[in-house]
Amino acid sequence: VTGMRLSIFAIGHARGTSEGALCDQFHDRAVKMGRNMGLTPVAVEELSAGKARDTATRMTDEAARLAARLPDGAHIILLDAKGKGMTSEDFAEMLGSLRDVGTKDLAFVIGGPDGLAPLPGKKAGRSLAFGPQTWPHLLVRALLLEQVYRAMTILAGHPYHRA
Repeated sequence: VTGMRLSIFAIGHARGTSEGALCDQFHDRAVKMGRNMGLTPVAVEELSAGKARDTATRMTDEAARLAARLPDGAHIILLDAKGKGMTSEDFAEMLGSLRDVGTKDLAFVIGGPDGLAPLPGKKAGRSLAFGPQTWPHLLVRALLLEQVYRAMTILAGHPYHRA
């Protein structure tokens, strides 16, 4: 797992929220587990929500700012209610495969409360959904961090994941 940087780019600030506490818990676990696997710590970068009154303008602004933060050449995965679901095993297998083919940067992107507009100048590798429901964006971040941690435990053969 050496060398692959895994980052989450998200609209909104989680600090001080109950979702933020959950995010911190799984982030800490993922960092510890990753250290044992030679992974760089999972990075979470938060960007402020757009200020425009108009939803479309706000979403376009957020997408532009997110796109500007993504590392060049990153493999991008969008978190989107219209995306495809994956089992935890498939998610772990995908992370392992991306690592094994030498992916330098894996970037997960989570939009704000209104969703995610297309990222200008960036092409996503896939869109991922946690089921067909719509989830609050901060809860999606907690779910993603839990799945990243779970994927690491699956790849490491750790007992946390019981299928």
